Amino acid sequence: MPHPRARVRAFVDAPTFQWFIIGVIIVNSLVLGLETSPRLMDAFPWLSTLGWVTVAIFVVEITLRIYAHGRKFFRDPWSLFDLVVVAVALIPASGVLSVLRVLRVLRVLRLLSAVRSMRRVVAALAATIPGMTSIGALLVMLIYVAGVMATQMFSATDPENFGDLPTSLLSMFQVMTGDDWAKVIQPVTDQHPAAWSFFILYILVSTYIVLNLFIAVAVEALEKQHEEGDEEIKHEVEQAESDVLAAIESLRSEVAALRTEMSDGDRGPG
Repeated sequence: MPHPRARVRAFVDAPTFQWFIIGVIIVNSLVLGLETSPRLMDAFPWLSTLGWVTVAIFVVEITLRIYAHGRKFFRDPWSLFDLVVVAVALIPASGVLSVLRVLRVLRVLRLLSAVRSMRRVVAALAATIPGMTSIGALLVMLIYVAGVMATQMFSATDPENFGDLPTSLLSMFQVMTGDDWAKVIQPVTDQHPAAWSFFILYILVSTYIVLNLFIAVAVEALEKQHEEGDEEIKHEVEQAESDVLAAIESLRSEVAALRTEMSDGDRGPG
């Protein structure tokens, strides 16, 4: 007979239970959104009860997972994330810690740990941090150089946007994002028509080259994560096939032993 912990592990790891938890997460997310409307909460007071029911389900689920997986639970970052999110939900609504109640919206993020495809995306984004850091440093350096140049060239013409370095850095960042950038540079270009070349070159380098490097790094990481996910699925299939073959071999051995016993029984005592 299977050990109780093994049965609980099979229960919490079952796809049906996982989909049930995903459904509870979605319901809880909707309740969190509805709780922002006092009018709706007054009209439907049972929404608060529903929210606490979903929290109770989360507590039971986490307890079962801790029992089922033991120490392995605390070695899994996603499991620890779920534990923290559920713990935040139990923070008292009054007192010194009441301000932390706003963090209960993090329960929506439990979908990241519950859905495997989302976990892969997050893992891919985490893998891009070293590359993103280098590209981000390059972008900061580019904005800084452009800000210094713009301050030196255009501070007298347009002190509102380029009067000092901090203002110029903010203006160059706005130009890079394309947020009403034409109005930012218009006072300068009206006085210096050739200034268009400086801003166009800056936009080309910052937006269409550097920012596209971010996309390239992210896409590469996603492709790598997808390949690793395929390898993981392949390994799981191979492991399942191995388990099935082992079970078949065990059944064959038991059948052979049973036949031997029956044969010896038919012979009887010599």
